[in-house]
Amino acid sequence: MTKQRAGQFKNSDRSAAADDSVLRQGMAALERRSDEAERIARDLLGRRPQHAGALLLLGLSLLAQHRARDAVAPLEQVARDSTDPMVETQYALALRHVGRTTEAIEWLERATMRQPPFAAAFRDLGVLLCSMRRYEEAEAALKRGLEAAPTVAELSVELGGVYICRADPANAKVAFARALAHAPGHVRALHGFGTALLLEGEYDRAAERFRQVLARNPDHVRARLDLAHSLLERGQHDEAVAMLRGLVRAAPQHYGKALKLLVSSGRGRFWLRPSVAAGMLQLGDRPDSVNRPTLS
Repeated sequence: MTKQRAGQFKNSDRSAAADDSVLRQGMAALERRSDEAERIARDLLGRRPQHAGALLLLGLSLLAQHRARDAVAPLEQVARDSTDPMVETQYALALRHVGRTTEAIEWLERATMRQPPFAAAFRDLGVLLCSMRRYEEAEAALKRGLEAAPTVAELSVELGGVYICRADPANAKVAFARALAHAPGHVRALHGFGTALLLEGEYDRAAERFRQVLARNPDHVRARLDLAHSLLERGQHDEAVAMLRGLVRAAPQHYGKALKLLVSSGRGRFWLRPSVAAGMLQLGDRPDSVNRPTLS
């Protein structure tokens, strides 16, 4: 090998190493500054227009900025020449966000066939099918994922969600319990378990789960509403109203949800007029200052 050829190889190696270093910086920026990751990707693509790593970084940064329509093209370029299930899954995510769901399913199915198994592909496929009310297919996809990756809690959480959508709380509890066995304190699993108990009328046990959620995430709106629902069904009216009033005070945009809950709960629908429920949620009222009317 001539000195000139050797020098060319060294320069090429240095260039590749520099590109790899830039990509690492971009991936790190993706965690906190997706716009900075986009800039890094575009700078590298300006020098290397077909660089697969830069195209992937660009697509991921655009997805992180909720610009799925812009992310489709660079992710497609990478996915077409890749067998990486992570790339295929991210491309499917972009396709889903722009309404190309049939293609998204095809790419997710492809990703689930790769080895070693990529759990996120099974999860995203199950979530997408569930959102389309294709519950049996969603269940099958998530179960395939659990066969391949039995310790991944998110797969069990999503499977539990499918069962909730199918009004099957018994199987939902099994799925959420499995998730909690692998990830104790998992907020979504705790909330899902509480939801299943609520569907079964197990209000005491449901309330306990929702309190566990709120202990870990005090800002969990759905858990606060569901806890208030459980309390209403248990006859703990004043505590439930105080909780709903606190929610409305902190986040007025949830007033409609709180009002609907008061009126439509099992006890509320028999005696509570909407106008009285609205009065209970006013910030100046006390729960015991409102006359509780009978049905009329």
